[in-house]
Amino acid sequence: MTNASSVLPEVSLGARRVVRPGRVLTTMGRVTRRGLEGIGALTRFTARTLEAVRDVRTWGPLATLHMRRVGVDSLPIGLFIAVFTGIVLSLLASYSFTGAVPLYFVGTLVEKTITMELAPVLTALVLAGRVGANIAAELGTMRVTEQIDALETLGYDPHAYLVVPRVLSGVVMFPVVVGAAMMLGVASGWIASIGLLDLSSADFVKGVRLFFSAFDIRYGLVKSASFGLMVTLIGSIRGLRASGGAEGVGRAATSAVVYSAVLILLLDAFWAITWLLGSER
Repeated sequence: MTNASSVLPEVSLGARRVVRPGRVLTTMGRVTRRGLEGIGALTRFTARTLEAVRDVRTWGPLATLHMRRVGVDSLPIGLFIAVFTGIVLSLLASYSFTGAVPLYFVGTLVEKTITMELAPVLTALVLAGRVGANIAAELGTMRVTEQIDALETLGYDPHAYLVVPRVLSGVVMFPVVVGAAMMLGVASGWIASIGLLDLSSADFVKGVRLFFSAFDIRYGLVKSASFGLMVTLIGSIRGLRASGGAEGVGRAATSAVVYSAVLILLLDAFWAITWLLGSER
């Protein structure tokens, strides 16, 4: 009886456990503080990178190497995604119209959707996993093995030597990969429309030309340049702040991909709100 009575109060106390408002506010404050600290760290990191751009003699010889890694080596995966995106879009457009809309509008939908949205966003999300994780893992390994400390000892600025060529390659080469994806995506949609739908080549081209505007291409390429800037910046900052050996490098690569994906979607919404709404008005 004594043992049973001694257990009952603990059970009842556990059952009456209530979430206190103060604890919720503390958690919200902690999350907000960490978010603001992250924004501040990204801002300081960007400012240091901009200052390091002046040191052309340091990052200039490395720029072409990183452009090849970021752009040329990423073309296969970008084009692979574009092919199937164009095919699926043409089939979905035909299915959605259901005879109520002229079928040549398949070309309009494919062109608008690929050039303005899917080619930039899908390509950037995939390159966030390929490029962003690679940058974070590479710089993180250099950080935990003290190679970056050795660079500083030799008089090199890590931002000029490691960050600037990667960031510039992202800004320059993301639009190149996205531009190629745009062309191949529309072309694959055209081929799918001819081969799988009751749509002639002339009708598809008519739909493409009907509402085509150079703004569509410009909008998609500018978005992709901003995505490239964000992916390479996030990968660089997460890599340079890595600690804790191989496990820390893995965490840095994972967080780089997650943060890059979130910021890509936020930037996508930002461009839509500021540029698309502004152009309509």
